[in-house]
Amino acid sequence: MAGGRSRTVVIAAALSALVLMGCSNQRQGFAPNGAPIETFTAEQIFERAEFELDREDPEQAAYYFSEVERLYPYSDWSKRALIMQAYAYHQDKDYENSRSAAQRYIDFYPTEDDAAYAQYLLALSYYDQIEEVGRDQGLTFQALQSLRTVIERYPDSEYARSSILKFDLAFDHLAAKEMEIGRYYLKRAHYGAAINRFRSVVEDFQTTTHTPEALHRLVEAYLSLGLTDEAQTAGAILGYNYQSTTWYQDSYKLLAGRGLQMKASGDNWLANVYRQMVKGEWL
Repeated sequence: MAGGRSRTVVIAAALSALVLMGCSNQRQGFAPNGAPIETFTAEQIFERAEFELDREDPEQAAYYFSEVERLYPYSDWSKRALIMQAYAYHQDKDYENSRSAAQRYIDFYPTEDDAAYAQYLLALSYYDQIEEVGRDQGLTFQALQSLRTVIERYPDSEYARSSILKFDLAFDHLAAKEMEIGRYYLKRAHYGAAINRFRSVVEDFQTTTHTPEALHRLVEAYLSLGLTDEAQTAGAILGYNYQSTTWYQDSYKLLAGRGLQMKASGDNWLANVYRQMVKGEWL
């Protein structure tokens, strides 16, 4: 008799799970037999959401995680479901809802261990939308701000290192945008506008991979305008910091071809950069 009752309990539990699984693709919150989702426990709905993640249906998973939050708002399951909801939305590339869920977690549970992950997901919701260099870079700025928050607020978390790497990549991305616009102006002989873009890279994005080219383009632009002091000083900075690059070689040929040298000359903004970068004079 005891064995019979045990089998009955197991069968009933299995049928209950199957009923809940039948909710797939139905957003009304009812199983096929009409049983409302409210009749299931938070754990059962949470497990159903995990099942949907396993079968690579993050949209359905997010729905079930959100139902846990809706039906059991003050439970521990709700807290777990909220961070998983942010994750599921992100997997579904629904970045706006992912960001919303992550922000709610940060607001409701700022001291929990998963708050760092929530902030990281929020940053990723911007970072993963960064478009090609030719597009608007508003999301890149938002990604940088959010990644910085992870780095500064959770420096000892496992997400800080990844955030630093992504921050550097996003920062490099912005410099690439400046370079693209600067090259566009340079090709069309709009030298003043081109110089402004390349100057921005040298002054504001100095640690990126685009600085050597920016200095070379400044040599080109200033030579085109007949401003030899600026051209030589840009070359001097290039020669001191990036002598192993092809940009140095190209600038050297340009300057030497006009009887000029790579040396700091005159009193201009590049001379200030030279004093800072080469001589360490920051005043």
